[in-house]
Amino acid sequence: MKRSSDRILTTHAGSLIRPREIIDIMWSLEAGETYDEAELARRLAPAVAGVVRKQAEVGIDIPSDGEFGKRGWTSYVAERLGGLERIDVPYNNLISSLSGSAQERFQGFYQVYNRIERAIWLPGYEDVVDPPAIPTSMWHCSGPITYTGGPAVQRDMDNFKAALAGVQVEEAFIPVAAPCSVEASRANSYYDTQEQYLYAIADALKVEYHAIVDAGFVLQIDDAFMPAQYARMLPASTIDEYRRYVNLTVDALNHALQGIPEDRVRYHICWGSQNVPHTWDVPLADIVDLLFRVDAQAYSIEAANPQHEHEWEVWQTTKLPEGKILIPGVISHSTNVVENPRLVAQRIENFARLVGRENVIAGTDCGFSQNWNLARVHAEVQWAKLEALVEGARLASTRLWSS
Repeated sequence: MKRSSDRILTTHAGSLIRPREIIDIMWSLEAGETYDEAELARRLAPAVAGVVRKQAEVGIDIPSDGEFGKRGWTSYVAERLGGLERIDVPYNNLISSLSGSAQERFQGFYQVYNRIERAIWLPGYEDVVDPPAIPTSMWHCSGPITYTGGPAVQRDMDNFKAALAGVQVEEAFIPVAAPCSVEASRANSYYDTQEQYLYAIADALKVEYHAIVDAGFVLQIDDAFMPAQYARMLPASTIDEYRRYVNLTVDALNHALQGIPEDRVRYHICWGSQNVPHTWDVPLADIVDLLFRVDAQAYSIEAANPQHEHEWEVWQTTKLPEGKILIPGVISHSTNVVENPRLVAQRIENFARLVGRENVIAGTDCGFSQNWNLARVHAEVQWAKLEALVEGARLASTRLWSS
């Protein structure tokens, strides 16, 4: 994996806002309607080429394919795993499902937020007074988990390779879901135990993980549900029970990563991508040791969220293991306020002083569009933020390598 050897390299968390021509097809796919796979393929290739070219033009050193070929950061697995059954349900997002005083305290806020969060910034729908209802569903395990996603992952890799052929970047990564984040969002009615279910998912996802690395890409493991489970389990459970659960999920993930060199893997966590209070988030200090158990070289961690920006201080007392890389989020995806590059540089330098400049790659807190029907900011703002990321890294590099 590339390191910041003579300047701070830049990347992001993976998902970027999809164009209207992709959103329209995803809408039909999510609704269970028939769609032309050839038409999806015809639209995907130029869309991926365009978003990769744009990332390179902005100056992102380590781009992704924007996850354009996926419905969402975990929902895509429904197309690639056998044993899952779809059930249509009323929309109920992750935050709405949280129990405890945090959700109750902001009940009035969520009554409004849950109605508007998905469609507000969708490209091409700004002038639609009454957009079509967004279909919602959940998937549960009703049979043995198998991997069926070979053609889909190959399509995504082929599109990404073709797009990269015309640009100059340091390397490229493809995000995938962690077993924990798949298991936590899909109920199980087939396996006898949670451990059996997790390991069945891990065995299936292992096929995709290896295919991506074998194709020459860096593998990013997305695991937002790892910290989110803290709020879902407590107060009914204890912090010790939560940590035992996380250790189980890490063991399952490492099982899926067997045979993949650590220097081809980066592990991403965040505290949910919503622009919400986040008063229930588990502190980084309480889980940082669990991150290091993951067989990855780089750790991508949310750090620009106002609930977590102060946690650069964790690295004053926590040593980054030898040979590892930290990818702190120095740009927030959850606000349309564009960060000043000088602020971005300050954030980068805080981490560089504590863990070493060569061990820092500047990133974002999370993706800008975790699902096909969800844009966290306006697309114009997304690109302005990535420009600020690149400029902030340039400013930080000048200071960090001037002595």
